[in-house]
Amino acid sequence: MEGEKYLFVVAGPSGVGKDSVMAKVRAAHPEIEKTVSITTRAPREGEAEGVNYYYRTEEQFQQLLAAGEILESNCFNDHHYGTLKSEVEKRMAAGKPVLLNIDVHGAANIKRLYPGSTIIFLLPPSWEVLEQRLRGRGTDSDADVKNRLSIARDELQRAGAFDAWIVNRDLDQAAAELYGIMASRAGLPE
Repeated sequence: MEGEKYLFVVAGPSGVGKDSVMAKVRAAHPEIEKTVSITTRAPREGEAEGVNYYYRTEEQFQQLLAAGEILESNCFNDHHYGTLKSEVEKRMAAGKPVLLNIDVHGAANIKRLYPGSTIIFLLPPSWEVLEQRLRGRGTDSDADVKNRLSIARDELQRAGAFDAWIVNRDLDQAAAELYGIMASRAGLPE
């Protein structure tokens, strides 16, 4: 698809700062869009259909998955989450840059489906910093942090398959590097 050059995926271990880096880029460049994901969990207070997520039943989710309408998905806390093909393709067709935050396995699937896309791996400056960030959030038990670190080891081993790498030492620097990659690959203004 011609618009694949507008599709960018950021992946990396939990706690590396993907959301923060992407939010910084999007705040400075509001023309960069993000997709609305689909989930099987119920809406939380203040969330709206089509704004925060598309809320579907497990059966509806599985039907969309079987029909190839979900590009990648994962399960977290017994709820499924995924990226809708329609959300991505309408942006690519319109020539609008789109930035996705997807796990390492999902990023590989996006690259397989859209070879012209760019998958970017966000790395921590060190293992110790990653562990400090995870523990510093205060949202996970010690067992959860250990599990996230175990998953991170596996994810870091897959970094070599990505198109580009950014070490998140500093939020401003990482955001600038991400936008620089997007600008050069999609012809966005520098």
